Amino acid sequence: MTTPAEDHRAVARHFADLVGSAAPDSWDGPSPVDDWRARDVVGHLVGWLPALLEGGAGITLDPVTSVETDPVAAWTEHAAQVQALLDDPATADRILSNPHIGDIPVDQAVARFYTVDVFMHTWDLARATGQPVALDETRCAEMLAGMEPLDEMLRASGQYGPKVTVPADASAQDRLMGFIGRDPFGG
Repeated sequence: MTTPAEDHRAVARHFADLVGSAAPDSWDGPSPVDDWRARDVVGHLVGWLPALLEGGAGITLDPVTSVETDPVAAWTEHAAQVQALLDDPATADRILSNPHIGDIPVDQAVARFYTVDVFMHTWDLARATGQPVALDETRCAEMLAGMEPLDEMLRASGQYGPKVTVPADASAQDRLMGFIGRDPFGG
């Protein structure tokens, strides 16, 4: 079992590898998320966590470079701040309070909501920038098993598109992507 800091480090590094390898002309290409470009995937990830941390735990992350100007710098700056927060031993004692999720230690909130989001959007960024991606199959299977019983609630949240049917023998990655509304076999 990894710590939230170790988990974020690995997931953020995988995402950073794709960010750093993206061709400069790929940033305005469409992503698998409707109405998002590749840079919007990065923008989403650097955009929502600071507000959650500030509003729920009084933690302020510094502003980062605009994804419109430099998505690589935006991701690098943001990921470093999140990692520093998770590496700080005092973070485990801080509580995030949110009306939707209750009171939860900050490091656990980051792990359960943010790091998981980075993990899933890694696939989106790879597709949007024309890069191959192989997500950890065990993690994909575990996430899918945890999400399937919450299907109705997840769909009602508006955060996931309609399920895409994939073959029963598809990889865990393809089944997870289909579950969250991505077509793993589409263009």
